Amino acid sequence: MPHNHITKVLVIGYVWPEPRSSAASGHVMQILETFLQQGWHITFSSPAGPGEHKADLAAFGIREVPIELNNSSFDHFISELAPDIVLFDQFMMEEQFGWRVEKHCPQALRVLETSDLQSLRHARHQRLKQRLKLDPEQNDFSDVFAPALSDKFALMAETDLAKREIAALYRCDLNLMISQVEIQLLVEQFGMPAQLLHWCPLMIDPPADQAAAWAERANFLSIGNFRHAPNWDAVLWLKTTIWPLIRQQLPQAQLHIYGAYTPPKATALHNVKEGFHIMNWAEDALQVMSVARVCLAPLRFGAGIKGKLVDAMLCGTPSVTTPVGAEGMHGEYSWPGAITQSAVDFANSAVALHDNEAHWQQARAAGHTLLTERYSQSVHGPALIEKLLYCMQHLQRRRVENFTGSMLRHHSHKSTQYMSQWIEAKNRCAKESD
Repeated sequence: MPHNHITKVLVIGYVWPEPRSSAASGHVMQILETFLQQGWHITFSSPAGPGEHKADLAAFGIREVPIELNNSSFDHFISELAPDIVLFDQFMMEEQFGWRVEKHCPQALRVLETSDLQSLRHARHQRLKQRLKLDPEQNDFSDVFAPALSDKFALMAETDLAKREIAALYRCDLNLMISQVEIQLLVEQFGMPAQLLHWCPLMIDPPADQAAAWAERANFLSIGNFRHAPNWDAVLWLKTTIWPLIRQQLPQAQLHIYGAYTPPKATALHNVKEGFHIMNWAEDALQVMSVARVCLAPLRFGAGIKGKLVDAMLCGTPSVTTPVGAEGMHGEYSWPGAITQSAVDFANSAVALHDNEAHWQQARAAGHTLLTERYSQSVHGPALIEKLLYCMQHLQRRRVENFTGSMLRHHSHKSTQYMSQWIEAKNRCAKESD
């Protein structure tokens, strides 16, 4: 590549980024900012309609181009753009557009941004549903939270979703993984080559710790996009079991639950008398997190790493969560609060953090250490750029070495291509006959 060449990046998003609504969008924005710092030219495209809280990408100097599924207009668009890197945001975008990218820009580096392993999240959801069906009253989920990688593999291996998702990972030249546990799972259990995976967690440079003190804070807080199934399940577990246990010990306690896209079923849970407040969307998530004393994240299933828990650390707010909530987040460092497996332990830990200032201070300090040591943008940003440049430089060799990927591209892209062309022809006929 000539020295004066400006790297062009095309990002194909499953949705338009809404960083104030979801951690996945926040991560995409952090990656875009890292590219912008390099002076790279970025075009963001998505077949989705703009959401209520869409980021103004144009204000960052990012070109916005809506695209359509199953439409050859994309072929002209990408041929003209001729990007050096194509970043698929979520594996379904690779399924839809990967063959078109390969056909019209074979030399572009194809990168997949996973956010989380969806097949792991869905497999855990199924297991939780089965468990609740068998024993709806049980509130110790230590068996559901089984940490062994082989258990996760057994849950996922039979599912169509895992086969689709892992095939997409193989078809790409590089995959950005937000969780080291998921990298370990893919390498050790699914046999994926480690060189196809790059650890890229949420990237934040923490400010000096100036957060409000214990005495200046009040209440418990829970936050998360209601459209995300693990968050809704967490709210239900809080309402039915955990919150009543907390209120038994702290009769005046208040819980504020924030989330984008609040459905009527959530609003219906609002109960002032119980101190259970559904607050809708937080205009500024960090502001509400900064005045809360304890963040509650009772996640019974999920994957990836949790933006709300990084936000809590950023605001100096200790958190109580589950092994699923903390998975892949703290490495060898102490958790800034508590990790629990049952409703009783969760409630007791929440009360202890809320009422014991020394315990609270210790948790808060642990959060600051964890952010600094594991989530530093000044470490992960340059590492990401270095990896992308290395992959572009050694692209042909990497593709030859990834025989499984080229085999999967050969077979699945042909079938996807014919299906897509058939849908396009069908749509065209329907329009002509109208």
